[in-house]
Amino acid sequence: MEERVPVPPPHPAQDVTEHVGYRLKRAAAALRGAMDRALREHDLTVPQYSCLELLDEQPGLSNAALARGTFVTRQSANVVLRGLEDAGLIVRAAHAEHGRALPVHLTPAGRQRLHAARGAVYAIETRMIEAVPAERLPALLADLDTMAAALDA
Repeated sequence: MEERVPVPPPHPAQDVTEHVGYRLKRAAAALRGAMDRALREHDLTVPQYSCLELLDEQPGLSNAALARGTFVTRQSANVVLRGLEDAGLIVRAAHAEHGRALPVHLTPAGRQRLHAARGAVYAIETRMIEAVPAERLPALLADLDTMAAALDA
């Protein structure tokens, strides 16, 4: 029989629910659930909404850039973009201006849908951050960025 050597936890914790990773996942799941419910009323998914937001900020992004920005694979981004295109919310160029990347742009209907959905999403974020004292929010954001950077290495 194999002997198990105990692995020390990264910080004092009574159980798994006190670990940072668990708490981050719980917060992300709560945010995703709230966004799913709110965006359903606008006939959008979270990845679709994220694509619309990115394209509003940076028109002409490629499929690969949108995949990175929405944290999905290129194949999944392609499915998301196809749905947005079928709904008339985006247009993709037929030919690449340079290289192989086909730029993607919002249509007027896409801008309108994004604007309508944005209010619902921002209301969710407002509810979430109002639970944190305002003076602690900048430190929380910086800490989240630092943790993500520590794992991106």
